[in-house]
Amino acid sequence: MKIAIVHDWLVTYAGAERVLEQLLRLFPDADVYTVVDYLPEKDRGFLQGRPVHTSFIQKLPLARKHYRNYLALMPLAIEQFDLSSYDLIVSSSHAVAKGVIVGSQQVHVSYVHTPIRYAWELQHQYLRESNLTRGAKAMVIKAMLSRMRMWDSRTANGVDYFVANSRYIADRIWRVYRREAEVIYPPVDVDAFELETDKGDYYMTASRMVPYKKIDLIVEAFAEMPDKKLIVIGDGPDFKKIKSKAGPNVVLLGYQPFHVLKRYMQKARAFVFAAEEDFGIAVVEAQACGTPVIAFGKGGAVETVRGLSEDRPTGVFFREQSAPAIREAVRTFELREMDIMPVHCRRQAEQFSREVFLNRMGDLLEQVKAGHRVGELVRA
Repeated sequence: MKIAIVHDWLVTYAGAERVLEQLLRLFPDADVYTVVDYLPEKDRGFLQGRPVHTSFIQKLPLARKHYRNYLALMPLAIEQFDLSSYDLIVSSSHAVAKGVIVGSQQVHVSYVHTPIRYAWELQHQYLRESNLTRGAKAMVIKAMLSRMRMWDSRTANGVDYFVANSRYIADRIWRVYRREAEVIYPPVDVDAFELETDKGDYYMTASRMVPYKKIDLIVEAFAEMPDKKLIVIGDGPDFKKIKSKAGPNVVLLGYQPFHVLKRYMQKARAFVFAAEEDFGIAVVEAQACGTPVIAFGKGGAVETVRGLSEDRPTGVFFREQSAPAIREAVRTFELREMDIMPVHCRRQAEQFSREVFLNRMGDLLEQVKAGHRVGELVRA
């Protein structure tokens, strides 16, 4: 079979690119299509020198730094790819990749990280944070997002099989597209995070500092617990605002190379996570180190962390995104800390390894290629 893999955009090596990397291991001869490709040379190794087909947006002014400003053009851009010569199209989509045009004799499998966040459930948050709730510019943006939602819903009809990166996203796919989805968790390189049972006396979190990650709430919570140390790793547009809330017991290290991040994660007493994520790779990486997790009890974390009410628990949940709720969860963790064993955290993480992803995704795609129905999925 001739196979094409469609990816939203290549600008950094993050969670979606890890999925792309494993898809290319499954199909080393597949052709790659993406809206723009500005991936740094240091991160391109997984592409193994293969050519990447890009859209007309690649050549538009300032696209390298401001490609997101061309969001309104991305549906048109993704529809311009001529994929008529391929038998199987696999899209890896958190924005527009699933909207490629396919023919009736082709099969399209879409691995969905999330339906477009800023057009659906995060629209109002996005508009508030961008100061776009009023005025002429706000009206234009709202109209553009409305058109994006209509396009996103319509193009779901061009997907034969949906695959979600969590049950949380499978539910969202049903709400938005009214389609069932197979759940295959994304690949986590658990082998890169060795088990460490000798823990230090500090908590940690690590993330890009953007509003929905809620790092500010974690910092606020620990600023009110001066007897507990918090290490924060990561950078981003909210760094200065978050730093202004930190007390002397909160250390912001900014961006750190992998070996530094891993060592802090291995030695941490617990990893604190306050975002409502689709999956949450860092939560699994922490558990791979044998480190318990204190997490917001919504989104992908409830699928990757075993709470105190379960056998072999690996973490503690808090039920609202607030500093008081985080403080209460830390107190609960310290009361029940001996119930959470590093080896159980490690075994939990191993369920989300690259090998598990490759096996499950490989089996599904082999069935699709053979013309079989997959689970309860039905072709559109």
